[in-house]
Amino acid sequence: MYIILIGGGTGSGKTTVAKRIMERLGSEKCVMLPMDNYYRDMSHIPLEERKKYNYDHPDMIEHTLIVKHVKELLTGKAIELPDYDFTLYTRTGNFTKIEPKPILLIEGIFALYYDELRALADLKIYVDTEGDERFIRRLQRDIFERGRTIESVIDQYLNTVKPMHDAYVEPTKKHADIIIPRGGYNEKAIEVVVEYVQNLI
Repeated sequence: MYIILIGGGTGSGKTTVAKRIMERLGSEKCVMLPMDNYYRDMSHIPLEERKKYNYDHPDMIEHTLIVKHVKELLTGKAIELPDYDFTLYTRTGNFTKIEPKPILLIEGIFALYYDELRALADLKIYVDTEGDERFIRRLQRDIFERGRTIESVIDQYLNTVKPMHDAYVEPTKKHADIIIPRGGYNEKAIEVVVEYVQNLI
């Protein structure tokens, strides 16, 4: 199994890059693990308290479970990808069965952060997009997909998202084998990655 990590800031286009790589390589050959599914289950904490947590800190991702799942996929075992509810900050109890395929794409803001995950990767990509553009994408996503208000998104961005990006996400760029500027719209960069991977598998 060939493992590709795709990191970068919130709203940088990581998911778009991952999907376009997957489209070109073929869904029969690729499977994707979104790291957003691995946020910690906060159901044991009252909802109002949950809202006070900093979900843009790397400790909020259960990265040990991701590593466990990747190792299971490497041995040919299927895994159960947890479903996460971002309005309640809890796992829903539902799962998606993921079967191993020749190429595994793992995308998330902290994809390049954890040593244990990087050690398993064959290719590490950082998607680099201007901060203003990332903020606009985050704003649109959180309002339309996650039921948030404009005020809450702006407040979270200024108080946690941007400081955490500067402290924990941006520095992971140094671990990247390839940096893709302009996100999912950089067709030439995506084609280079696809051609490189095709020549290896």
